[in-house]
Amino acid sequence: MSLVNPLDSLERQNEKLIKIASALMDRVEFGATQSGQAYAQFERAALLEKRVRERTLELERTLDLLHDSNAQLSRANQAAEAARRNLADAIETVSEGFALFDPDDILVMCNSRFCRDFRDTATDLRPGLPFSGYVDRISRSRYLALPSGQTPESWAEQRNRRHKDQHVLFNVALTHDRWLQVSEHRTTNGGTVILQTDVTDLVRIERQERDRLRDKQTRMIRATLDHLNQGVAVFDDGARLVGWNQKIGSLLSVPARRMQIGASFAALVDQLDDAVAFTRGIDRDGFRRWAAQDGPRAAISFEVRKGDRMILHIFGRGMPDGGFVISCTDVTAEREAAAKLYEMNEILEARVMERTLELEDALSAAERANASKSRFVAAASHDLLQPLSAAKLFVSSLGDRCADPSDAAVLAKAESALTSAEQIIDALLDISKLDGDGVQFDIRPVALRDILRPLRDEMEVLAARKGLRFDVVESSLKVESDPAYLRRVVQNLLANAIRYTQSGRVLVGVRRNGGSARIEVWDTGPGIAEEHQSAIFEEFRRLDERASTNDGLGLGLAIVERACARLGHPLGLWSELGKGSCFMVGLPIAGLADPVSAAANRRARPSGLAQSGLIVLLVENDPAMRRAISILLESWDVNVIEAETADDAMDLLADLEIAPDALLLDYQLGAGDTGLVLYDRIAARLGPLPCAMISADRSTQLRNACKALGLELHAKPIDRHRLGQFLDAVARQLSTG
Repeated sequence: MSLVNPLDSLERQNEKLIKIASALMDRVEFGATQSGQAYAQFERAALLEKRVRERTLELERTLDLLHDSNAQLSRANQAAEAARRNLADAIETVSEGFALFDPDDILVMCNSRFCRDFRDTATDLRPGLPFSGYVDRISRSRYLALPSGQTPESWAEQRNRRHKDQHVLFNVALTHDRWLQVSEHRTTNGGTVILQTDVTDLVRIERQERDRLRDKQTRMIRATLDHLNQGVAVFDDGARLVGWNQKIGSLLSVPARRMQIGASFAALVDQLDDAVAFTRGIDRDGFRRWAAQDGPRAAISFEVRKGDRMILHIFGRGMPDGGFVISCTDVTAEREAAAKLYEMNEILEARVMERTLELEDALSAAERANASKSRFVAAASHDLLQPLSAAKLFVSSLGDRCADPSDAAVLAKAESALTSAEQIIDALLDISKLDGDGVQFDIRPVALRDILRPLRDEMEVLAARKGLRFDVVESSLKVESDPAYLRRVVQNLLANAIRYTQSGRVLVGVRRNGGSARIEVWDTGPGIAEEHQSAIFEEFRRLDERASTNDGLGLGLAIVERACARLGHPLGLWSELGKGSCFMVGLPIAGLADPVSAAANRRARPSGLAQSGLIVLLVENDPAMRRAISILLESWDVNVIEAETADDAMDLLADLEIAPDALLLDYQLGAGDTGLVLYDRIAARLGPLPCAMISADRSTQLRNACKALGLELHAKPIDRHRLGQFLDAVARQLSTG
């Protein structure tokens, strides 16, 4: 229960509170008892007075805020009203008809010019009118000129359907040859603004200009026909002559008096004398039937011979109005030049065939020499290993009997030299096997831990001698490869890394990459400059010329490259001077494909390449990849032309003056043109050629671009079997073509 009535004014409430406080004070001061109860009542009265004062202050602040809010609301209403008046005034000053519909297609406002031309409907346009109602009223207006065959209902339906489009702009025909352009624009909140513009003057000017241009075009067409080097005759849908030039009469020897407006096509054909002979694909009757047919006419092209020497090319095509046009061209010079070119081509083909036979003989001789070299190296290596082994045993036995330390040191050096010679012969024998066709691979699932664990035990000793940290990251993956050759590849890479790393660490591990695995050998050695990264795979090539044979024979990486190429394992290299290098070998993971078929695919040699003499242009900017692909193709008896960039490839083709049978193009060729651009340049010079695009880019854009050009896309790492199928198909096409 409150002591004060809240409905009283603040002054009345204060007056009551003052009286209450005074009464309480009097009671405290003059009460009959002086106990603590009186003091307590005094305290309550003082507290009550304080609360009353605070409440009064709060009420005053609330009233001030209410007054401010009312003032702001009043100003906002005035501003909104002013803005509305300004907007209405601005819209009214627009020279075009203007209307605004809200997101629910309800008319919000419009100016007096909106639908002014539809005077019988303007009075019905009021805010709140739906868009469909506006269209319905316009469609039934007597000032709307409907197109022929269209009803007001169909016009309204078409108009409402166009209203759903994002951009609307069309012309409306009014009575008395007047035109109105209607455009719709969407507002940010989903509403619609409609503008109506009177374009009657523009339509009339355009009509006059079109008539003037039609007359001018007629004169220009006549002048053009008279200046053409071809004879031209135009016929209407009844095969009657409506236009021609003098050239056609002179070419066909038709008298000028016969070339008249309305002359029939059949009569003109009959005027051709016997000196005009139809030689290819059609006769006179067939020509008449083509001109007399109803409906669309297919284009017709043939040649006639006039006299003993002149050859005329006749071309006919139907026109949209049912007529047709005939052109006649003198191609005598072109046909004579073509005949001479044919004779020259026959001579050149004979010369090319002769040169090809010579090249095939030279290639056969080179292949025989290479095979002989391989057999010689294999035989010589076997014969040399026997005495070298015996010499090592003799030196070892002599060392056991030698007590003089200086003599023992000499014998140790001799034994080391014999060991180096033995290693060279072993390496040469391996290279000879890999270069020949007799090598057989045992492709089967191989557990990588069975390859890496023995190598860790073997290489830890070599690394410890040089004070290097040697780490092997084990892997549970199984891959498809030849275990013996795979072990030799990894062993050579590890030995090479330890040999050239003076301090730091050597690390070998396996990284999974989708459906394949990649063995990576990292070292902290001196690194390899980019210009030398392809040279290190050459036989007997070492970048450190001061190194002795004990520091490497320069054959390990050559064996690695050849083995990876023959096995179809992509070989990669990353290196940076002063930081180290990483050699990478890509392997297919076992189990993702049929092991038997995978092994057969890798052992199989593409059947159609042995005697095809195929010439392939390979453009690859990565030296290691270019070298690996070249070795693989050469092992299939494919002749490879190598280039590093697009410009190098074009220069090479210009110098050799031959067209390759197939193209292998890397998509990314460094700073120059891409592989697709290079293909367009080659096709422009030599015509379309079978082409396989090589790229690690698996984007949809590249796949669609290759598909549009009819090119195969081979993703890196390259599938050896698929590449062989591509070249086999090219070889078969050449043999049947």
